[in-house]
Amino acid sequence: MTQSPIDPFASAVELAAAIRQKEVSPLELADCFLERMDRLDPRLNAFCHRADDDVRKAASTAADAVVRAVSVEELPPFHGVPLPVKDLADVAGWPTTHGSGGARKTPVEASDPVVRRFVDAGFVLLGKTTTSEFGSLPFTESEALGISRNPWDPDRTPGGSSSGAGAAVAAGMAPIAHAEDGGGSIRIPASCTGLVGLKPTRGLVTNAVVEVEGLGTGGVLTRSVADTAAALDVLARHDPGAWWSPSTPRTSFAAAMKRDLPTGLRIGVLTDSPIDGIRVHPACVAAVDVALRTLESAGQHIVDTPLQLPPTDELVTAFTTLWNVGGAGIALAEPDRVEPHNRALREAARAIDSWSYAEGVRKAQELSRRIVEGFLAGFDLLVTPTMACLPPLVGAWRTGIEDDPLRALRNSYPMGVFTSVFNVTGQPAVSLPVHHDEATGLPVGVQIVAAPWREDLLLQVSRTLELALPWAGRRPTVS
Repeated sequence: MTQSPIDPFASAVELAAAIRQKEVSPLELADCFLERMDRLDPRLNAFCHRADDDVRKAASTAADAVVRAVSVEELPPFHGVPLPVKDLADVAGWPTTHGSGGARKTPVEASDPVVRRFVDAGFVLLGKTTTSEFGSLPFTESEALGISRNPWDPDRTPGGSSSGAGAAVAAGMAPIAHAEDGGGSIRIPASCTGLVGLKPTRGLVTNAVVEVEGLGTGGVLTRSVADTAAALDVLARHDPGAWWSPSTPRTSFAAAMKRDLPTGLRIGVLTDSPIDGIRVHPACVAAVDVALRTLESAGQHIVDTPLQLPPTDELVTAFTTLWNVGGAGIALAEPDRVEPHNRALREAARAIDSWSYAEGVRKAQELSRRIVEGFLAGFDLLVTPTMACLPPLVGAWRTGIEDDPLRALRNSYPMGVFTSVFNVTGQPAVSLPVHHDEATGLPVGVQIVAAPWREDLLLQVSRTLELALPWAGRRPTVS
């Protein structure tokens, strides 16, 4: 393959428009990104499954459809645009390892509903991206998949558990990527790699089953708010087979994003860690300050009312009771190859009887209601750091794990301390790359949280910040 003139950092919406206008073909796009994967992925390890022949076949079919189309209006919105899938979601004909050496390696028969929605929207599936085993940790450094690295500094993690998704989009190996978030796994890599990452309201985007009592949800990682909004229009569809699923929104998120942000909104602030004893890095606080100054200049009202959170022990217990069962239901061919921290999580889960687990789920719901009701009384939006730390160095999480495998999870608390709260509450939250650390040059994200079902408002405020603090032109070192 020769070097393509295509801009690999063009947005997915822009690439879809270029295909419709016949300025570029889906096959040319596929070859562009496959070539970049050949060149950059040996350094970053963002992809764990490549099926280049499948990619080119799907792209060729998409190219033929453009030629045959009587009108471009009959083409789906992202026709011919490449998109990789995180290796926690099933793609028919490809294996799903869940990042585990113990998982089955045989191809699965049916795609997850999220993947089917991507295909129906015209995306060409570009392979599968790396994840920590069962998505339980916010980085990928495993026996099964190796170490995934940050394009801004390969000695650091790209975050996770959507590690490969973040690295792929940030380095220009994909214009957009599927991701999933159960404790911050969309927002954490967004912060680590300088991307936009939105976790939707609980239930808005459905998978084949409800994962970890509704903590988890699907979404995407992108470089632009417009791509995030348009992708949410694809994913937020009523699912009659799901245990709970709202009606398909009447107004598109792409259209809602373009409406002017109302002025006079009550903007709350949280910069102290929700878990006692965790220091917040000054650059993460600075990111909040940047966002607040911008919003205040746009006519918003910063309030000093604190968000009322439960005591640390209640919050951690509620989350971990649910988190311990994150690997439940995954078929394993070699259980002995499961990593020590996940074996420890399974043992902790099995030590809780069903009555106690049900009480834990009830407690999590009670805490969630308490937090959400306090939020609604005090704020329209809440601004926090996305993480309490900069992207950690590769291997930093290993401290003490030889004596206690669960230290891997506790060592990760600074990465997920601000995000995981809103998986419990189910509120929509987005990480935006509004800041860079002066000392390291690393991107630093800010998290904005809205009331349940107010993705429209979240997208409007995100667009306001994107226009005031443009980030799309930034390029990482390995790109």
